[in-house]
Amino acid sequence: MVDPKAEELKSKAEAIDAYFESRDMPLVGTGMKMVEEAEKNNLDWRLIPAIAVRESTGGKNECKKVPNNPFGWGSCKIGFKSNEEAIEVVAKNLGGNNPNTSRHYDNKNVREILRSYNPPHIVPRYAEQVISIMNAIGKEDMVLTITG
Repeated sequence: MVDPKAEELKSKAEAIDAYFESRDMPLVGTGMKMVEEAEKNNLDWRLIPAIAVRESTGGKNECKKVPNNPFGWGSCKIGFKSNEEAIEVVAKNLGGNNPNTSRHYDNKNVREILRSYNPPHIVPRYAEQVISIMNAIGKEDMVLTITG
């Protein structure tokens, strides 16, 4: 029996990885981790990969002074053991699930999250740029046709 939820997650992960692969981005293969963390933290599944594309061209230009930070998290002053850990930490924070940062991200829509992540007075049109990348990755609600 086909699990519709598992198929949905797989389809979203494949869309992320296809986007990364078509642009020769090092984060290819992290799609499922990004989708799982988005689910866990009640985020749009395209947000984390789109931020990685905007901040580091999908891992091509990661922060130089710290390891495994394709998101520019902490103004590139925070490193991680792996890209998977970076995905977990960024998703937890953007989902409003870290008490230290929840005031910036909790109960906000995507545009509001992005304006907190990188305010317009620092990077004009940042939110619009990331949302454009999100739309290039895929539609917010992917509809699956499962045939048996």
